[in-house]
Amino acid sequence: MLAEHVNTIWDMRAAGFTAREIGERVDKSEAAILSHIHSQGGVRPRRVARVSSLSFEERIEIQALWTAKAGIREIARKLGRAPSTVSREIRRNAFFSSERARRPRYRATQAQSQTFQRARRPKPSKLVTNPRLRRFVEAELSLKRSPEQVVGRLQREFPDQPEMRVSHETIYQAIYLLARGGLKRELEVRVRTGRKIRHSHRSGQSRQGRIAGMVNIVDRPAEALDRAVPGHWEGDLIIGKDGKSAIGTVVERHSNYLFLVWLDPSLPRVEAVTEGLIAKMKELPDVLRRTLTWDQGKEMSKHQEVAMGADIDVFFCDPHSPWQRPTNENTNGLLREYFPKGTDLSVFSQADLDYVEWEMNDRPRKRLAFAKPAEVIEEILLR
Repeated sequence: MLAEHVNTIWDMRAAGFTAREIGERVDKSEAAILSHIHSQGGVRPRRVARVSSLSFEERIEIQALWTAKAGIREIARKLGRAPSTVSREIRRNAFFSSERARRPRYRATQAQSQTFQRARRPKPSKLVTNPRLRRFVEAELSLKRSPEQVVGRLQREFPDQPEMRVSHETIYQAIYLLARGGLKRELEVRVRTGRKIRHSHRSGQSRQGRIAGMVNIVDRPAEALDRAVPGHWEGDLIIGKDGKSAIGTVVERHSNYLFLVWLDPSLPRVEAVTEGLIAKMKELPDVLRRTLTWDQGKEMSKHQEVAMGADIDVFFCDPHSPWQRPTNENTNGLLREYFPKGTDLSVFSQADLDYVEWEMNDRPRKRLAFAKPAEVIEEILLR
């Protein structure tokens, strides 16, 4: 494809246009657009040159005039370009069709392609040329950490070593374009999303239900809003196959610290949630036990018992408003890497949940300047 087409494809894709709409713009089929995007792993090429010195239309004009044996100055005059520009263009891209030819030939499509390739100047990825950096990135990705989190940890752990720097886009390039990237092929299946091509995807969930005696989120202390004060938690359930099993998830807003609550499958959902939350939350020190915000799921019908048993104030979001629990919603999305939808969650023990909990709390977070939730909680407890 011509450089202008490549740039247009990725510009339009970033703006949310479909492959069909992009194809209509660049005069390509939908299949051709999808093939190009998949060949790049869904990642914009590292360098897509903007060939702006001469447009493709100008090169076509040069080809026509040069074939008609017009001189350099005549061509430049008709294009409104400097003679040096035309001379340089022909010198770089013209070729002799045979050994006996006295005048070189010039083709617009070939010149456009050659100019594009020269402008790209592809060079080896740092992950190919720096084995130490590559090993670190491979190890971090194997722990289900995102490229952005890996970059953040590199900055924290190697603050004075510029050779241990890499952008998260370079890591994405390595994951989705393995032949050029330098990372081990098995890491492709370790990408947290499990995707073979990079694309954006958003999902959410909401539940219905009204609960007697609940206190709305608008009455929650103002200090819970800005995350500056620790001890404010958000909770919800992730639901298993056919809605018959569940795991409680409780996340601290200040530190992103996670608790996973095992729910006894032999008990009704309300009883299991009540007992599980009390058991988990009552062991927290006072500084980390201020409020708990939940959605309006019926599993929290006995919220007064939770509030008394764990000595914590319980608040409820508005109906169908998962954005009022952003920390918990984000965490539940990450937990689906461990507990995919359609999984029977009753097969997991508290020991299994404790391991996942540890791994999540050991994961660096961008919002925490790539510190780990466990590190932040430790600092709070040592104050």
